Amino acid sequence: MLILVPKITNRLHYAFDFVFKVMLHTDFELTTDSNSFRDREGPKMSYGNDPLWDEPFQKSVPLLFEHDLYEQRLNPIDFLDVKGFFPVYHQRTLMPFDVFAAVFYFLTRYEEYLPQVRDQYGRFKPDSSALFQQGVLAKPVIDIWVLEFGQRIGIQVDAKKRKYVFQPTYDVDAAWSYLHKGFFRTLGAFSRDLLAGDWNEIQHRHRVLMKKEPDPFDSFDFQFQLQEEFHLKPIYFIHCGDYDTNDKSISIRKDDFRALIKHIGDYADVGIHPSFSSYLDAERLQMEVERLAGVLNREVTKSRQHFLRMTLPRTYQRLVELDITDDYTMGYASQVGFRAGTATPFRFFDLENDMATSLWVHPFAVMDGTLRDYLNLNLTDSYNTISKVVDEVRKVQGTFIYLTHNETLGGQKRWVGWPEMYRKMLENFRS
Repeated sequence: MLILVPKITNRLHYAFDFVFKVMLHTDFELTTDSNSFRDREGPKMSYGNDPLWDEPFQKSVPLLFEHDLYEQRLNPIDFLDVKGFFPVYHQRTLMPFDVFAAVFYFLTRYEEYLPQVRDQYGRFKPDSSALFQQGVLAKPVIDIWVLEFGQRIGIQVDAKKRKYVFQPTYDVDAAWSYLHKGFFRTLGAFSRDLLAGDWNEIQHRHRVLMKKEPDPFDSFDFQFQLQEEFHLKPIYFIHCGDYDTNDKSISIRKDDFRALIKHIGDYADVGIHPSFSSYLDAERLQMEVERLAGVLNREVTKSRQHFLRMTLPRTYQRLVELDITDDYTMGYASQVGFRAGTATPFRFFDLENDMATSLWVHPFAVMDGTLRDYLNLNLTDSYNTISKVVDEVRKVQGTFIYLTHNETLGGQKRWVGWPEMYRKMLENFRS
């Protein structure tokens, strides 16, 4: 596809690369030469203020030709069963809004670079998002836009190249609830339970420490069983940080924890789960990555932030510096849906430095804690919520990434019934 544009910028190339190569699996070439464009045979289109002659044409807004960051006027309009942003008015335009500008705006998380009120953990709040405000957060709007654009320009997506994928991921914040915590942490836990008069917890902890009951977080055999039964290819994110207020992991120096990490690495991909405390500490983050790589005896290239704590562009810039190639943090803790508006992996575009990077962002749609802890949904409503999101992803042949924890699959306390629901998910949603 030859595309005539008034000017070639990094922003413009990034947006077109995602639309044509990543989603539509179609090669493209950008040109500013109207004469060569007119003479070239084959599929072509123009993008700008006006068409050159009778070629397919998409009218543009200024966003992809700018360099500065400022509050954008999105002016949402109704489009299909979702919304369109950056509307344009021209009788020849393929889409009634600048689909390339809209794709760029949401993929780059442009709105997250602007001044915002953040939550208690410094995270961008979903209710600050235009997609949430317009009621379309639970739909992969970008995929819907691009597939419709492809139809209008005559591009048929190869079903073999783009198909629905179910991707399970596990965050291991703490491998065990009671075991391998060390003398002082265990003594402190008993003391707290004693002061609270929680005799059931004291007895439970004692039985686990005496190896009379399994640790409530130790669901790894169950996970390995599911992998074999359902032919899963999960990704594990392991917390290797030091103990702190919001970091309750087992010490990486514990032989049992190191053995578990190696065992997981024999059966699945393993990435780093950067600690809460590494959020603005590049040296600590590097240390944690090196710890995990040392245990696995191989390079670590995948990441997901603990507490989903990230800020753009700093978090992703640091991952790039550490040669992390794939990040799985793009989602919300308090809401179900598509933070970047897509169910398709995409490259991180650094708006601060005006460049596409080597880091691939894999957006997840649902986290167990979102359903149980933030939305206070019961098991039935949780399953139905997941089912609705899966249906949306299947419609666009996207990737459904589910975030769960070993604690959840232990099925104790507030997670009673969740292992059974997860099995039901695998039976119905994995293909």
